[in-house]
Amino acid sequence: MATFQDGKAGQIVSLLMEEGRLTEKQLNYALRISSKLETSKTLLDVIKELEYVSDDQIKATLRKNMGRMRIGDLLVELGQISESELQACLALQAKEKTRQKLGKLLVSNNFIRQQDLMETLSVQLGIPFLEPQFADIKKNLLPKGQMGLFKRSLFIPVSRQGDEVVVAFADPMDEEAVNTARRALQCQIRPALATESSILEVIEKLEPSAHGSVIQRDEASIVELVNTIILSAFTSGASDVHIEPAKDRLRVRFRHDGVLIPFKEYSKEVIPALTSRLKIMCAADIAEKRRHQGGRIDFRHDQGDVDLRVSFYVTINGEKIVLRLLRRQTHLLKIEDIGMSPKMLKRFRVEALDCPSGVVLITGPTGSGKTTTVYGCINYLNNSETSIITAEEPVEYVVDGIAQCSIDPKINLTFEESLRHIVRQDPDVVVIGEIRDTFSAQVAVQAALTGHKVLTTFHTEDSIGGLVRLLNMDVDAFLISSTVVCVVAQRLLRRVCPECRMSYQITPGDMHALGYKAKDVLSGDFQIGRGCEACRFTGYKGRLAVLEMLILNEPVRDAILERKTSHQIRNISIESSGLLTLMEDGIVKAAAGQTTIREVLRCLPRLQKPRPLVELRHLLGL
Repeated sequence: MATFQDGKAGQIVSLLMEEGRLTEKQLNYALRISSKLETSKTLLDVIKELEYVSDDQIKATLRKNMGRMRIGDLLVELGQISESELQACLALQAKEKTRQKLGKLLVSNNFIRQQDLMETLSVQLGIPFLEPQFADIKKNLLPKGQMGLFKRSLFIPVSRQGDEVVVAFADPMDEEAVNTARRALQCQIRPALATESSILEVIEKLEPSAHGSVIQRDEASIVELVNTIILSAFTSGASDVHIEPAKDRLRVRFRHDGVLIPFKEYSKEVIPALTSRLKIMCAADIAEKRRHQGGRIDFRHDQGDVDLRVSFYVTINGEKIVLRLLRRQTHLLKIEDIGMSPKMLKRFRVEALDCPSGVVLITGPTGSGKTTTVYGCINYLNNSETSIITAEEPVEYVVDGIAQCSIDPKINLTFEESLRHIVRQDPDVVVIGEIRDTFSAQVAVQAALTGHKVLTTFHTEDSIGGLVRLLNMDVDAFLISSTVVCVVAQRLLRRVCPECRMSYQITPGDMHALGYKAKDVLSGDFQIGRGCEACRFTGYKGRLAVLEMLILNEPVRDAILERKTSHQIRNISIESSGLLTLMEDGIVKAAAGQTTIREVLRCLPRLQKPRPLVELRHLLGL
């Protein structure tokens, strides 16, 4: 029998017992119940459901013993983070020379959102949450020469209420910081909660000499700052850089494996100079601040060369800038390595790529790996007997033996202009970078009608959506049914980190979200990543493709001609064409331990109930 002395209860439960709010008998019973549950409820949740203690009693205990609790333990026991996530973050903190506050590390490494952290501390500890403003600070509360102390301990006195001074702390559970505030102010204090950035902003405004963290806005420093951001993104393998102005700071985030990860925050004073520098680099109008703009940067550096697509978007706080990193690659994936199951791959080669003519559509949102799949197809088709010609914006893979055209609207080398000339080049295979309007859709269809094989990409949710969108672009239904041979929809899901993977018991909540019963997933080997240094404590490293392939047979072609709904076409495709949905392919890959159920639910459309795992594996030839 588990007992209180086993140390399994946690600090909050221990404090409840010390105060006589919970008995040892009640705790032992709650531990037994908790050990039998398949859900992820915390012990504290079980105790509350058994009505041994109330929320108000827990809050009162926490407020009374605030100095005895550590923020990490509190968040674990309240179910905001897991024990493994806490240990991963503590290990990261131990390795850092600066020894950042645990709360900041938890937020910056995506273990918890800033808002959730603040709300949890404020509600559970009964501490008011405020954002100190320079205008609201009572200057007579500030001892002379103490700004450095305020900055190191991350607190700032805000106002006086009776005999107490309200002090905003970044971490009100840091007993050392609270005691430092008492000694510095020499009075009783009333703790309040504030973000670290708001405290530092007030300190910098109160004492300009404290601007040690503010980057000087001379030209050389701004050039160095921009180069540092781009090179850091390039060397870390990021696909995008988001530079986002806020009211009090400039936030920079990198997209890794499809998810935004915080990089650094800078003083808002650098925003104008940094924006102007990037506009100069991509030949945009530096005087225009009211309209959205775009451009390209051909960035050359000792550490590597990278092409960047730049977008300036006007917001209420300034211009948000997104840099898309386009690495020109020479290594192509083989079609076998894209991620198709054996049966799907065989059908794709025989019934789509080996067809003498017709349109092959690769669909999905931006960043879903469509271009990689298209070039896997090109790699398969490229030989000395085949003429392949492309029109792309821009060329991302350089391939020997094919004619590649990179669109450049500045010299009127547009998609429209290129597509008019492309069929005059006597090609066997035509590659259109993207169908973006009715003209490019018509060109793709007409090229297929004249005996060419056409590969192109499309932005749609799933394979059926590709057909429906062509219909909505005023392409005649009979042309679609007679030219399109295959539609492949895809997404990229994060792959479970191989360094910290562990078995995962699928929960009733997961099964409910999938529309499954326990018997439907009995044979699955589900995995999850604990989080380690190799995966930046996310539990994921790298990505894999999830694919949905629709081969157009006669029943599907007839459904298009009859302009049936997407739901009807999907059902006909499943029954007659062997279609497996994106969700179903994702479930199969999660059951093989390649990705997680959480990723499947986060990224894939749920358009209908998936079939049982055993049936899906049979259909995929696994």
